[in-house]
Amino acid sequence: MATIQSKDNKTIFFNYFKSLSQTPHRLRKRMLATWTPDQELNQVRLRSGADMKRKLKWYDLVALGVGGMLGVGVFVTTGPVARNHSGPSVFISYIIAGISALLSSLCYTEFSVQIPVAGGAFSYLRVTFGEFVGYFAGANILMEYVLSNAAVARSFTEYLCSAFGISDPNSWRVEVPGLLQGYNNTKESSILNLIMTAFHIVFFGFIIIMGFCNGSVENLVKPTGLTPNGIRGVLDGAAIVYFSYIGYDSVSTLAEEIQNPPVTLPVGIIGSVFIVSGLYCLMALALCVMVPYNQIAEKASYSMAFQRIGWKWAGNIVGAGASLGIVASLLVAMLGQARYLCVIGRARLVPSWLSKVHPSTGTPLNATLFLGLCTASIALFTDLDIVIEIISIGTLLVFYLVANALIYRKYVLTSKNPPFPTLSFLFLITSCAIGFSISWKLEQQWWGLPLFGGIIMVVTAFFQYTVPCLGPPSEWSVPFMPWPAAVSIFLNVFLMTTLKMLSFQRFAIWGLLITLFYVLYGVHSTFEAEEMGMKMAVNEVPNPSIQLTKLEV
Repeated sequence: MATIQSKDNKTIFFNYFKSLSQTPHRLRKRMLATWTPDQELNQVRLRSGADMKRKLKWYDLVALGVGGMLGVGVFVTTGPVARNHSGPSVFISYIIAGISALLSSLCYTEFSVQIPVAGGAFSYLRVTFGEFVGYFAGANILMEYVLSNAAVARSFTEYLCSAFGISDPNSWRVEVPGLLQGYNNTKESSILNLIMTAFHIVFFGFIIIMGFCNGSVENLVKPTGLTPNGIRGVLDGAAIVYFSYIGYDSVSTLAEEIQNPPVTLPVGIIGSVFIVSGLYCLMALALCVMVPYNQIAEKASYSMAFQRIGWKWAGNIVGAGASLGIVASLLVAMLGQARYLCVIGRARLVPSWLSKVHPSTGTPLNATLFLGLCTASIALFTDLDIVIEIISIGTLLVFYLVANALIYRKYVLTSKNPPFPTLSFLFLITSCAIGFSISWKLEQQWWGLPLFGGIIMVVTAFFQYTVPCLGPPSEWSVPFMPWPAAVSIFLNVFLMTTLKMLSFQRFAIWGLLITLFYVLYGVHSTFEAEEMGMKMAVNEVPNPSIQLTKLEV
């Protein structure tokens, strides 16, 4: 028996090294390989073994989107960004980030209506730019979900401490000797049940009303005015709070579980972004009205603000409510990240057991458990400051890619135009956005701002009038194309450049790791699943040439 197992292991290693020797060939075959929307909806989805159950309606999506975003943005980012970057103008940071998120949500909505599968940005980019771009975006989305959930989980401990009247949030954390600073705290937390989105609205309404009634508008200009760090501080804050909007992405991953996708998805995605943007701005204003920005606590900001004005009982209530709100956002994010991993598993870019849908629950159980363990492990050790900016980079990059993909799909794949004009337009928009951002960074090069901004407007107008947008009518499409997608590209690039260099270095390491995983595992797995499967399908029919023609078409 041991001899047989030894031979099997040797065979596996031999086959793997043989596959590695074919890596260049397989990369050429698979990196730009695309699927059609029909294949994504039918052929690929069958690999999960069972279908997800279609039970959700438009109001369910709005509730999930609102619940998923609110716990992340308000309780995690508002205090630190107001104190260290934007000052009292943190609400303006939320407005800027909200505009960019709204434009990105429009791009997501059109894709989700045309390709209503659980893969979100992974599926949208795979059918447009090929397997590797889709995989790279999907891996980044998963990274964002796991890290943002870990960040939110740590804030849960801080607010739960304030609910019990404990002022030091680290009192419920255990110091682990021997680990680097920022990676050596563990957390203990309770598991609470999902709460209804109505609680969010009522609870946040309480904070907003009490904050404005018991604060002073003078605090908005104390001690150094509305924008103590200037417009740069406002924009730096906008880039950081941008990850607060990642929750609407999880709504698009529920496309296989909703009724009437062409109506439900636009209402759910865009409606939740509108509602959350308004609440973010009001909550940020209320916080800065209660206390001057330089006195805002970086941890459990809202609870501590009520305690500073002498309302300790209200601070305890806010701590308890915030803890429940954070749990609600965690559970919504768990829905989205598990469905992403499930669809990536269907594509065989990760082990296929992660793609299985449980037949009785109709949910991706394996993916949910695996990512839950990953999130808990990171939340156990990693400090909030370590992860928050790398999350923003990944989010902005994926939304940037989706906006590019929408323009390419509408003007090349659907309209059957030559690809060169569209690719040139996308290259010019990105280049001008980078030039604008560099001019912004170099304070003395103000001439670059109107120059690059003007070029973007002229190039977009020229593209709109010279490249026709044809093709069959869609059930839902972004209006005034290509302007919304072009502005989204510009804002995503600009906001990325406001982040710290250290965040880009960490992101580069992550990008290298996921690329290495694709080269060593993903490309070989998909090659064997798709290319070898295609050959088997050809050999099974009496006339292979006829079948090959069908497959090529």
